[in-house]
Amino acid sequence: MLTKDQLLRPLAAQRRDEVVVTCMGVTRPWGRISNHDLDFASADSAMGHTADLALGIALAQPSRKVICLNGDGSMLMNLGTLVTIVGSDARNLVLFVLENGTYEITGNQSVPGAGKVDFPGLARASGFPRVYSFNRDVGYEAALPEILSIDGPVFVGVGMEKGSEGPISRSEREEARYLKTSLAHCAKEFQRAIAGT
Repeated sequence: MLTKDQLLRPLAAQRRDEVVVTCMGVTRPWGRISNHDLDFASADSAMGHTADLALGIALAQPSRKVICLNGDGSMLMNLGTLVTIVGSDARNLVLFVLENGTYEITGNQSVPGAGKVDFPGLARASGFPRVYSFNRDVGYEAALPEILSIDGPVFVGVGMEKGSEGPISRSEREEARYLKTSLAHCAKEFQRAIAGT
């Protein structure tokens, strides 16, 4: 299993101007290492819709790569999104599904089917042309340049260690800049950044 640090630091190091949409337990850790205007925290929006939001951004901005860091619980809530992504032919979308087996920020309750669901297999069956799977950091960092440069949609399943992030407060107590303000304010700032204004 990868730690969040093993997953996120190499990704942040190779990221250029891609949009990064984060979900639940990865929102704070990503905000600790990235302070980019094109980061968007979807942790406190409609649970289970992070991949939908990332797809919408990818379709609205076809010349910009969009990276979605989604949780396994969130993905389970909307498995149909996998087929919708493939049907949309979003060549600029990279969907990571981080499999830690829990709903981390709501108390680490077990995700149904934890350890049994084959997310990369579901992605292949949905028609994803490129599917990667990592359960250790071996090979992950070396594969990132290809993952981030090839035409998508791309699916990346990652076995993750369980974490202990709690609920998001959207206040000055948060370390990450994109969590210090309301979701509405953050969305307006993100919209300005993506429009280049």
